[in-house]
Amino acid sequence: MLNQNLTISQEIAAQPKTQYFTKEDGDALASLLESNLYKEQAAEVKVLLKSERLIESSRVEPEVDWFYCKLGLDSNYFDSTPSVVIARHILSLYAAKMVSHATGAKLEVQLHSKNEGSATFITPSNPGKRDSPAMMIEHAIESHYFGEGYHQDQQLLSPQQVAVAPFPVSPKPPTGANLPPHGFRLACYRTTGTVSNSSPVHLRLYYLTKPVFPQASNDLSASKNDEILATETDLFKIADISFIEKSSELTKKIYQEVMNEVVGKQGPVIKHYPYQTNGARLVIAYRRGSTHSYWSAIGELYHYHQMYATHKYVEQFSNGITIYSIYLRPLHPDVDINTKISKIAEQASLVYVLPRTSLTPLFLSHQLSFPEVTYAYVCWKFAYQFLNRYATEYSALAVAIGDDSTKQSMLAQLKTRLSKDTFTEGRVRDAVLQYPDLIKILYQDFEKYHFCGSTQKYDVQHGSEILASIKKTVNNELDSQIFSAILSFNRHLLKTNFYKQTKTALSFRLDPGFLSTKEYVSTPFAVFFVVGSEFRGFHIRFRDIARGGIRIIRSGNSTQYDHNSSSLFDENYNLANTQQSKNKDIPEGGSKGTILLSADHQSKAEVAFHKYIDGLLDLLLPNHEIVDHFGKTEILFLGPDEGTADYMNWASEHAKDRGAHFWKAFTTGKSLSRGGIPHDLYGMTTRSIHQYVLGTLAKLGKNEADCTKFQTGGPDGDLGSNEIKISKDKTIGIVDGSGVLLDPQGLDRDEIGRLAGKRQMARYFDKSKLSAQGFFVDVAENDVKLPNGEIVESGLIFRNNFHLNQLCNADIFVPCGGRPESVQLTNVDKMFTATGESRFPIIVEGANLFFTQKARLMIEEKGAIIFKDASANKGGVTSSSLEVLSALALNDEEFDKHMCVKDNVVPEFYENYIKDVHHTIESNARLEFECIWNEHESTKTPRSILSDLLSNKINSLNDSIQTSSLWNDQTLRRKIVSTACPKVLLNLLGVDKIMERVPEPYVKAIFGSYLASRFVYKYGLNSNEFAFYTYMESLKQ
Repeated sequence: MLNQNLTISQEIAAQPKTQYFTKEDGDALASLLESNLYKEQAAEVKVLLKSERLIESSRVEPEVDWFYCKLGLDSNYFDSTPSVVIARHILSLYAAKMVSHATGAKLEVQLHSKNEGSATFITPSNPGKRDSPAMMIEHAIESHYFGEGYHQDQQLLSPQQVAVAPFPVSPKPPTGANLPPHGFRLACYRTTGTVSNSSPVHLRLYYLTKPVFPQASNDLSASKNDEILATETDLFKIADISFIEKSSELTKKIYQEVMNEVVGKQGPVIKHYPYQTNGARLVIAYRRGSTHSYWSAIGELYHYHQMYATHKYVEQFSNGITIYSIYLRPLHPDVDINTKISKIAEQASLVYVLPRTSLTPLFLSHQLSFPEVTYAYVCWKFAYQFLNRYATEYSALAVAIGDDSTKQSMLAQLKTRLSKDTFTEGRVRDAVLQYPDLIKILYQDFEKYHFCGSTQKYDVQHGSEILASIKKTVNNELDSQIFSAILSFNRHLLKTNFYKQTKTALSFRLDPGFLSTKEYVSTPFAVFFVVGSEFRGFHIRFRDIARGGIRIIRSGNSTQYDHNSSSLFDENYNLANTQQSKNKDIPEGGSKGTILLSADHQSKAEVAFHKYIDGLLDLLLPNHEIVDHFGKTEILFLGPDEGTADYMNWASEHAKDRGAHFWKAFTTGKSLSRGGIPHDLYGMTTRSIHQYVLGTLAKLGKNEADCTKFQTGGPDGDLGSNEIKISKDKTIGIVDGSGVLLDPQGLDRDEIGRLAGKRQMARYFDKSKLSAQGFFVDVAENDVKLPNGEIVESGLIFRNNFHLNQLCNADIFVPCGGRPESVQLTNVDKMFTATGESRFPIIVEGANLFFTQKARLMIEEKGAIIFKDASANKGGVTSSSLEVLSALALNDEEFDKHMCVKDNVVPEFYENYIKDVHHTIESNARLEFECIWNEHESTKTPRSILSDLLSNKINSLNDSIQTSSLWNDQTLRRKIVSTACPKVLLNLLGVDKIMERVPEPYVKAIFGSYLASRFVYKYGLNSNEFAFYTYMESLKQ
């Protein structure tokens, strides 16, 4: 019973059964405080607490004295924390003691104090135990104060941890006004002592504050200040003001060193320093937003290695850099920290790449180490792409069906669907979770061949004993296939940056021998697999010298993501294969890269692209940390594709910064100031496409101005805008990202020309210029009534399928945009009228893979003239090829003078080079068009098949020429190179200097591709050896 004459605080303090209040002799504590370095600060705290009168006055002295002398907080806490904040912390701790005593319950110190500019959390700390409430606190801080946490895997947290969370568990960090642009600063301390002399409870205290940076220059715009700050390294200009005032000189020296290094890097800088006796200071710096969940993952890493942190800090800087400083000690004092700290620092680099995945529970439960669980994640995502459950059944049915192309296509689609339904990502993950011991065995095999310094000889047949273990361990065929696919990954891996000390993504160069020749008829030259925390992707090329674009793949919802994920490699392979066919008359073979953004990271395209490029460069540039079983120099030539056009400058500059000698030629599509040839500005791709339109109309005796046309891809895009600018037809319909624009009477050409000039979407079309039958349906609209009375329930669905809608019929259809396989076997019937004729008599496929081959053939069977993408859409690749040539042939000074546009002044050489590029594009398109037309007239073979046959013949002949003795004929070599090169480049350098500067494999590719393409275009598909002999003799004359 409480004494009514006392306050609650007095009553509780007087209770004899108190466990958590300080009982230490007052004189002893006072004596300790007298020798304490912070006694003056303690005195200030006492004054503050007494003035507030929230703690019984008789309790203030012992509680403050214990806090300073016995609780065991690091001196950094008292150096960096204001007296008023310390007073608040002591009051919070005292309040928890009061609650515990009043209720008789176990002391649960869960104190959360939050306001706009700061926050404090105090919680019990149990080092070495992952069920500690501190873990949940750190997850919450990471999400809500750092803006970098993604903790949607609830199985990572116990119910008790979720219960004490200071916020609702959220899968994504908050955005907008609730999060400052640079995150909060954090100071975290663990007590070495306990809350009282009779309590075993240690505490961990988290104190967060908004950073306050020095004033930015008022003479510059905000964007200009940000641009300057991004590369600034001077701590006094970019650090929080109180950090500069209160940090020790040693700390500032260490931070300055890592800042100088990290600003110029893509990945983290990780260092460690000795600290006191058997302690270490782990310092990690990285650019904010370049990873996620890193803070909590680093905590889990050192806990795995049986370390705990006495205190730790997160410091934010106005240049976008975040620095962690973590003071570590062994959980068991007899362990020498020097035996652990290097491995923790080494693995912290791997944690940066993949901090948290669905396989993280295997690490948290100590079933797998962090390298092992990271390897398991990579293998999970890789294996999922290539598992084939129905190979035997499919082969038997395919033989039974025979040559019926329609049924064969349906069977192929059925097999793909069944395979993906059987081997879902979740099904493959579950197998990995079920058999961690198999992952250990496979990882040991992986490490044996690729750990730095390994001398193990590459052997694609190795691992028979592992295969036997797999068959003995798993209990069903599906799991056996999954782990066999992982072994195949090991067997065909030629090099990886997995063991490189610093990296931003994991990259793997594979021999393509693991691919099924039944599934993938044409075998690529090389396959790269790249995995980062925001993405995964591939790069596939069909020749050593090859070029192609890099594509970002976004997903609007979970269904679309599942589809994109399951078809990632197939889409990449098909795009690269199409590029190989398309590149028939240029030196480079076909290649393509894809970057699939993770479901939770759809807004991080630029971060993902940077990591993807950095990962590829890791394997292209010499590095003693990487075991190279390929043993040959490789160069990739990359270009823009969907979502990456704005990143080409950066990729080239980054290659230069990393010391790549090929940096100028590494990417095409760069800006004018970097010597690039923008396809959209000069209409490069459209020039090739339009030659097929003009050629077909000329053959049919039709006038372009009298023909109606429908196009997908609007005036805001490259192909769409330039198609509008270059054509003279009567355009009746445009479909783009904004919706559907249609007018059967013809869209006002001046108005769509205005949109094309401004690169604006169709939604900005002046609706007053539509006829009574015309309309625009926005993707955001629902229940729209059309002029014919039809109701459109969903503008988005209407847009997605409008190319199949009977409302739209035209003389010409030019797809300038759209997803691959927009027209396929299941919907091609909608391309025909009620009488069975094609709704579009002439189709020129500008967008890559808009039609499947089966759909093209069915359209041709109905009498339509269709030219496939591999033939029509090659203007861009020709332009890019010649952009590469200029970068290889000109030295840095010449390139800067003749190819870089400065202050809007276009060099005369550049202007003439563009004219030569235009001439080459149009010439190549006309030659191929005439060849396909003539072959079709004489053989009646479908044009879509002729296009492939033509590519195959040219590519095959090219390979033969490059390995023949023709290359040794110096006179012929000079003549072919002179003819193939742009005249303005030839006039500037001369053929000998071009051949001297350009790498020989590239010159040989020029030689072979020009000879092969010109011969086949002239003599056709059925030309024989005598015809080639005659052709060569004519060249020598």
